[in-house]
Amino acid sequence: MASNAHQYSEEQSAEDILNDALLFLGGQPVIDDEVISYGPLKLTVAPKAGKANTLLADHLFSPALFLAERIEQGVIPLQEKTLIELGAGCSLPSLASCIISSPTNIPSLVVTTDYPDPIILGNLRSNVERNQALVPPTCKLHCRGYEWGQEVADLLNLLPLNQNASVGFDIVILSDLLHFQTSHDVLVTSLSLLLAKTVDARVYVAAGKYTLSDVCSSFLQKAANAGLIFKEDLHMTSEDGSKWQGTLPVSGLDPEALGIRKNNCRSWVGHWLEI
Repeated sequence: MASNAHQYSEEQSAEDILNDALLFLGGQPVIDDEVISYGPLKLTVAPKAGKANTLLADHLFSPALFLAERIEQGVIPLQEKTLIELGAGCSLPSLASCIISSPTNIPSLVVTTDYPDPIILGNLRSNVERNQALVPPTCKLHCRGYEWGQEVADLLNLLPLNQNASVGFDIVILSDLLHFQTSHDVLVTSLSLLLAKTVDARVYVAAGKYTLSDVCSSFLQKAANAGLIFKEDLHMTSEDGSKWQGTLPVSGLDPEALGIRKNNCRSWVGHWLEI
């Protein structure tokens, strides 16, 4: 989780959010390893300094694990699609999409982004470089700095030249970005600019249950005002859905521990209401 929540009193809000996010684990980190592993993926979080601290890029949160599990299980269709992640933090979901997804479900392009801060981007680039050799040759992987609400031309220029008039990414991923309510407007602006204007384009959102329901509803309403409709994924309320379904090892955590983290999440899938 990292964000562009510059309108907040960042020091206080980040502390409150961190405390809320880790309350269900008694204040312990979601993964307490210097190097986080998910299958062959090896990741680090940004050092606890500067913007990385105030924007919470120095932690891995449960929604990133949840989205990685969904990607590993093939629940999110990725084959030959273009994907961008906003506020990527350590970039687990976006790197998972091109590394731990099945060989028949690999995107053609992955762009992982976060706030253009040297510490945050330095860690993000290190994670990309560390895992680059695992990326299949059919997928192009890029890392970029991006502040929500700003121009997106440089990001769109990464798309294949044969994109049609509905230029944009097939998939946008938001992992644990809703808690900073004053950033919802710029986040929705970025979604509107980056998501392809096609019937198949999708936004995948995961948030911790520590993000208040009315805060989530605020984001969903602002997205609806921009023409994006979201449906909550209620699959996790079933007995099978609530269990950890990934099969790859995750930093030494057993399925029960991973299931506890997964069940601290909510998720939605969004698409354009009208094209």
